[in-house]
Amino acid sequence: MSGELKPLVHGWPHSTRGTIQFWAQRTEEEEWIAACAGAGLAAATRAFAGIEDGGPIDLVISVGWAGALTPEVAAGSAHNCAGVIDARTGERFNCDAHAGKLWLATSPRVADETEKRRLATTYKTSLVDMEAAAIARLAAMRSIPFYAIKGVSDPLDAKMPDFNRFIGHDGQFQTAKFVLFALLRPWIWPVLVRMGENSRKASQSIAERLHELLRE
Repeated sequence: MSGELKPLVHGWPHSTRGTIQFWAQRTEEEEWIAACAGAGLAAATRAFAGIEDGGPIDLVISVGWAGALTPEVAAGSAHNCAGVIDARTGERFNCDAHAGKLWLATSPRVADETEKRRLATTYKTSLVDMEAAAIARLAAMRSIPFYAIKGVSDPLDAKMPDFNRFIGHDGQFQTAKFVLFALLRPWIWPVLVRMGENSRKASQSIAERLHELLRE
């Protein structure tokens, strides 16, 4: 989602191609490109392909929101992951140097509390997202250094509505449909407000953690 990248790409030129949004920052020595195409593995694959159309990639970083799988992982924080596990296949992908200690699981759906606890128990992971395993696999196939930096948008015990019903087959979030759903259920408003605040903090933390990684 574009909100995941907002603090990171502030001021970068922006463009779109189909369902893919791009931001690019160029200097005389290097070029950085950010892309997003929606939620899920297929959308992440499209975003990667969109960047690769512009030429060879030297380094790839999967950034974005994730859910916490343990109570110790605080909402709003960001983490440089040690590796990624595809929850569908069990495949493991290590991140490159300067990696952290926490492992990330990639799920094909937005995980509720029950699924979070299952993932933590099964894979001994601390975070869950919906995209990183796709990017890790593509990077491994091309022998490209891979990193994953994830910001926590929802703690383990967050009582969230079922967001899966509002994500289309193309990975696009159906905002109008969700707004109507939320307007008719005022009891979920406090949950959404907290999640919005956590997500904004997480996006800022992602940008800060990425800049730390690049300095290292």
